Amino acid sequence: MQDQHILKAYDRDLEAIQAHVLKMGGLVEDAIRQGAEALSARDAEGAERVRAGDRAVDALEQVVTEEVARVMALRAPVGRDLRALLVAMRLATSLERVGDYAKNIGKRVTVLAELPAWGVEASLRRMAREVEAMLRDTLDAFVRRDDALARDVLMRDEGLDQMYNALFRELLTFMMEDPRTITPMMHLHFIAKNTERMGDIVTNMAEQVIYLVTGDRPAGDRPKADRTAFMGAPGGEDGTP
Repeated sequence: MQDQHILKAYDRDLEAIQAHVLKMGGLVEDAIRQGAEALSARDAEGAERVRAGDRAVDALEQVVTEEVARVMALRAPVGRDLRALLVAMRLATSLERVGDYAKNIGKRVTVLAELPAWGVEASLRRMAREVEAMLRDTLDAFVRRDDALARDVLMRDEGLDQMYNALFRELLTFMMEDPRTITPMMHLHFIAKNTERMGDIVTNMAEQVIYLVTGDRPAGDRPKADRTAFMGAPGGEDGTP
């Protein structure tokens, strides 16, 4: 009876941690969507709400980290149970990073709100919608322990890279044809690059789900189609975390 009681208590702890991760995921999905909508509408107030909302994501990431540490110290889990806790913590960390990129996009939108649209906003919204869908499917795969769905997310990252490459070329053409567009095009490029990087992080999350379900990491390198090497930012706000 004592062992059964301990098992039930552990299950409750794990369910609570998973609920925090899913709440984080919902907030991050909203941030991605709202950031893209704010860009299209040149909505500085909407962009500011995205930036302000990042605090809730950060707070939940701290809760997940603390809860995982508590359960590991109290229950000393092994095997699949240990994997479940470690993956939940890694997913929370990844969601916090995606939230940071969404916040950075909000900062760029605040600047662009004072400038006219350039006709590329629809492409950026398509990228954002794809990242949002990839994240939603990854979280569904986590809840359902569905490694097939997680593998599908891995394959979709290449399509996102292709969207980014096409948009990159379009932005570059604007700058080459009219140097006066360089400043807004740089802001738009950083939004596109941040969105592409969010997709990379979500793909890493899908790999974690596969590890959770199977105990193995996906073999080989996943397909990548990002071949741009120009205008990369070293570290900091828009660089690789």
